[in-house]
Amino acid sequence: MTVYFIGAGPGAADLITVRGARTLADCRVCLYAGSLVPRELLAECPPDARLVDTAHLDLDQITEELVRAHREGHDVARLHSGDPSVFSAVAEQMRRLDAAGVPYEVIPGVPAFAAAAAALKRELTVPTVGQTVILTRIAHRATAMPEGEDLATLGRSGALIVLHLAARYADRVVEELLPHYGADCPAAVVALASRPDELILRGTLADIADQVKAAGIIRTAVIIVGRTLGAEGFRDSHLYSPERDRHQC
Repeated sequence: MTVYFIGAGPGAADLITVRGARTLADCRVCLYAGSLVPRELLAECPPDARLVDTAHLDLDQITEELVRAHREGHDVARLHSGDPSVFSAVAEQMRRLDAAGVPYEVIPGVPAFAAAAAALKRELTVPTVGQTVILTRIAHRATAMPEGEDLATLGRSGALIVLHLAARYADRVVEELLPHYGADCPAAVVALASRPDELILRGTLADIADQVKAAGIIRTAVIIVGRTLGAEGFRDSHLYSPERDRHQC
């Protein structure tokens, strides 16, 4: 039997992938993050499936549930919000399953930053303006940032930065990025991306922290800072240029 780590997407139930939904429908056990995964997705599970909300479970308890289901002969769906590849705590679960000899697969999902970009109607990489996107967070009570990955250091690149888990610390984000991006640099915050109560804030580094405070946003949001957010008069890409030789492979 197999454990499937499934990216449930950013919030809207219909943003799960077709593969994710089909796999969910075949699993007799489903572990899900109740505070983040939309409950509508659980309707995809078999009617008699065992549903386990992991919101109040620690890593050992989660691992025990996964291993037990495997040993009982059940495929297991482990639903994670967004995409398992970033800020999902999947790595530590996979390490435990490796040690227990339990097979698993990973099914990607729509990440929060992609849903935020869609809400903003913006491409995060724009020709001649910005071709690099940094996905990061800031250090606080949770795991410390590795050396060289602090926001002030990353900001020296001038690349577009997407911050997860940082809405509560918007003041710190602004303080550390201002010297590198300038007060007029476009910034945006998207909370609850793709959900009915989605909230979008647009501004600059000069005012975005005040907007976040006024809106009362403290979680389930991404902060995006970079010049591509305000790019207008940029050059068209080479991809669809009439000058491109379309006969070359």
